[in-house]
Amino acid sequence: MKASKRAWNRAPKTPNRPLERRTPIQRSAIFTSVAALLVSVIGVTGSAGAAAPAGEEDGELKFGAVLPETGQLAYLGPPQIESVRFAIQTINDAGGVLGRPVPAVVSGDEAGQEAVAAQAAERVLASGVDAIIGAAASGMSLAFIDRVTGAGVAQCSASNTAPTFTDYDDGGFYFRTAPSDVLQGPVLADLIRDDGHERIALIGRADDYGRGLVESTADALRERGATVALSDTYDPRAANFDQVVQQVEDSGPDAVVVIAFEEGARILQGLIEAGLGPDRIGVYGADGLRSEELPSLVSPGNPERLAGMKGTAPAAAENEQYVKDLKEFAPDLKELQFAPQAFDCVTTVALAAEKAGSDNPETFVKEMVGITKGGEKCNSFAACKKLIAAGRDIDYEGVSGPLEFSDAGEPNRATIEVYAYDDKGVLRTPVRTEVSTGQE
Repeated sequence: MKASKRAWNRAPKTPNRPLERRTPIQRSAIFTSVAALLVSVIGVTGSAGAAAPAGEEDGELKFGAVLPETGQLAYLGPPQIESVRFAIQTINDAGGVLGRPVPAVVSGDEAGQEAVAAQAAERVLASGVDAIIGAAASGMSLAFIDRVTGAGVAQCSASNTAPTFTDYDDGGFYFRTAPSDVLQGPVLADLIRDDGHERIALIGRADDYGRGLVESTADALRERGATVALSDTYDPRAANFDQVVQQVEDSGPDAVVVIAFEEGARILQGLIEAGLGPDRIGVYGADGLRSEELPSLVSPGNPERLAGMKGTAPAAAENEQYVKDLKEFAPDLKELQFAPQAFDCVTTVALAAEKAGSDNPETFVKEMVGITKGGEKCNSFAACKKLIAAGRDIDYEGVSGPLEFSDAGEPNRATIEVYAYDDKGVLRTPVRTEVSTGQE
């Protein structure tokens, strides 16, 4: 990593530094106008004028969240949103932070659109929060990370996996509990090679997530002796994906990797229609396509057409108690992907504030890395809080597994699961693999 990544005594950062424009999912004109107006800010107590400026110390740790309530990743919103709320309840059941209860989270919708996500972040910041959880999509986080970290507010994402963030100039205010795709790519490559495939086509969305995982997987495939017949990205706003399917067909692969979000269902439809479905060649995806609903989206009424497709995704350690407790807290939840990582974002921020004795992000972010390694192990906010009160160093073992943050503020080890769709199109997760960056 770059030496300046965690430089605390840096020059003030310009909050609105221009960012490379990244491609969002195209939504209808009606949705765009409505979503821009309906960015939700909920859970704020008192008047807007009474809120302390974002990131300033007032003795109360306040969380905001910018997560998908609508848009192409809306299915990932509920597990993270509910897990954030559950984490706050758990913290308050243990006496809160710095002797005060944590108030309700201030929420904004990232909506799958950069402009809407940025607007949501601005509104959440205006409420005086000390930390923002989110966004879910790497591209959405990149739409507002400079504004958040430039304001001296902590940001923690449970599902940003783009390698971009490892060396991003965030002044030490950005963290993530999801592993970089630098870790996922080699596991996906191993899966493909272990299945006996030699000639692979890779296609991914033209954003940081798609480019990063395509590159990581392609490099790992080449290292393992495979031929990368195609490695390219596509515009996820395209009206159709016929050209993408044709590229794959022309490359003559015995396996194809699709790095996509919801638009991937249409790409998979095209591949199946072109005779490139999982009954003919190897078909693989990643976390953006991991969904119980994918088979019915690809082939309504005939989900078994996706039987045999496989993929990889960041996984949480098996934690039956957490899953049971979360489902009791939010009984309507069906999808749990990245919920444990969201819980750990909130808990890590809260423990860092306890360790620092301050709700000022400029103070507590300096404790975020240290509390995840090298101390006395504890696996709950209540247990870790007691150790901190006793003057002990802690090693928070999250509900998603050991975090072991590197100096870049991200896990240096991860659990990657292999998923597959069985002969009825039902999602299965039979294999988990532990991987590490080897960084400290």
